Amino acid sequence: MLAATAGLTVSTSGCIREIRSIVNRNEVEQLSLTISTVPADGDRESIQLARAVGSALESVGVDIAIDMLSHEEFRRAILVNHDFDLYVGPHPGDTTPDFLYELLHSRFAEEAGWQNPFGLTTLSIDDRLEEQRVAENGGEDDENGDREDAITATLESVAREQPFVPICRPTEIRLARSDRFEGWGEGHPATRFGYLGLEPESKDAAAELRAVNTDARPSQNLNPLSAEYRERNLVVGLLYDSLAVARWRGDERPIAGGEQVDADTGTETNSELDPDSATDLTPWLAADWEWTDDETLHVTLREDCAFHDGTPLTAEDVAFTYEFLADTTRGSRRFSAPTPHYRGRVDAVDDVTDLSETELEFTVGTSQPVAERALEVPVLPKHIWDERTAQASLPGVTVAEGTTEALVTDNVPAIGSGPYQFEDRTDREHVTLARFDEHFTRRDGVDLPEPTSERLRIQIDPRSTSAIELVESDSADVTLSTLESYVVDDVFEDDGDVPETTILESPSWSFYHVGFNARKAPFTNPRFRRVVAQLLDKEQLVEEVFHGYAEPIATPVVEEWVPDSLAWNGNDPETPFLGTDGDLDVAAAREAFEGAGLRYDDDGNLRVRH
Repeated sequence: MLAATAGLTVSTSGCIREIRSIVNRNEVEQLSLTISTVPADGDRESIQLARAVGSALESVGVDIAIDMLSHEEFRRAILVNHDFDLYVGPHPGDTTPDFLYELLHSRFAEEAGWQNPFGLTTLSIDDRLEEQRVAENGGEDDENGDREDAITATLESVAREQPFVPICRPTEIRLARSDRFEGWGEGHPATRFGYLGLEPESKDAAAELRAVNTDARPSQNLNPLSAEYRERNLVVGLLYDSLAVARWRGDERPIAGGEQVDADTGTETNSELDPDSATDLTPWLAADWEWTDDETLHVTLREDCAFHDGTPLTAEDVAFTYEFLADTTRGSRRFSAPTPHYRGRVDAVDDVTDLSETELEFTVGTSQPVAERALEVPVLPKHIWDERTAQASLPGVTVAEGTTEALVTDNVPAIGSGPYQFEDRTDREHVTLARFDEHFTRRDGVDLPEPTSERLRIQIDPRSTSAIELVESDSADVTLSTLESYVVDDVFEDDGDVPETTILESPSWSFYHVGFNARKAPFTNPRFRRVVAQLLDKEQLVEEVFHGYAEPIATPVVEEWVPDSLAWNGNDPETPFLGTDGDLDVAAAREAFEGAGLRYDDDGNLRVRH
């Protein structure tokens, strides 16, 4: 009997294991997700969008928690540690679609910064991005040619996969005083051109340009490479020179008294405002450049330039910058440490050779438009940053292998070569820059806007309402950061009450979005991501969250690059809203999730295996 029993056990043990593996292979639980974002005092629109996303997911049986983090904590979690389920917030975007390469290519999936924070590894998108990377403009009869076709193919592929959900592109509204400076709006106020070339109306204005910023981070850290502290690089653009700068054409004009009024909205407009206009790449630190063949770019620097500490700026510093941004260890360690910023731009450059103090040769492996985008990175002084290649060491903090001092330094005081230099700062109160009188823009014969005020003081105030009060009370000249949308109606209504103020309305290349962590289920499933996208009525969100001061979008590029197939037509053409007028059709959404391969339990909860 014992022998028979033993034989039975042996013969059925495999089946029992198989039954157990089928029945109990994983514990089935309700899908529980955390949405990461910043609190209302950091970005009111982000938290409202996060709540809307959370409410939609809860209505279809998902357990939701919202994790509100400070700006620094948010970007550290998302961009450095990749510790999130999904997040809601703005992306800095770019004026050309070439930023999609670093945003989505699988080779960047484990890097820090805006290099593929989603962890997407989709070969079809990689193929499209690589084709776009080398596609050249067409001939005279075809303005964009192969490049336009390649970009369209990329955008359509991204829309199908939905690694993130683009929601809207906000309108940028700022307030400035017109009695102290002329020239507001002649350059985009998100760039250095918005603050150079202004004409002071008084000695006081010539002595100090007073800005107010709702983001405290410029007063805390001036590292141009930091993922946690850098987004729109306005302060970096004032402290550091680049070989070239992108300049928006003819789209920034102040809205002042006597302008046209839109008959539908009653809002003052300007006929010269063209949100669809393109950008020009303007020589800056480079006096000029030329292509000697399809793979070689010859750059000539302006002569006799120097850093703020008096050290001459030469072609050696430029060549160092591109090598350093590609690997901040400069090959000194086992693992490379690329910069969290500018990674995609410098990746276009295979080699840089300094031919003389003012001559360089770039060898590239991309199309010319993509390679020229690499000319926009800040030039770093070699004598300062070359000492920051060692492994970082922070007291009480475990630092990941390959993290260099360059990536963690606060870089205060910042030494660049830009039109302004660092003077002083107080954490969360102000950062003050002084005019760099030796800057090349102040030379005779240089046709570029120059710093006209001796000092630029950026005061920190966390609220849009109080920032407006500072401008209206003549305690500040301009709101450096954009005003939150909930105050914009009041600003337009009050326009005229303070005639010395001017409203600046500018197009934006940043966009709000929902980002998925495609490193883990269920976000590895593109069908799941697509259904989440269909839970959102983007037009309703624009009205409710942005009070109409935004445009719903189906793709993240600026208007001139949006293909007809992804043009907004009252709904998202790729992932249309599963409902009407903001009301979600829950039954249709549940059916869509089941069609994506997920299942519901008897209580109506969306299930997931752990």
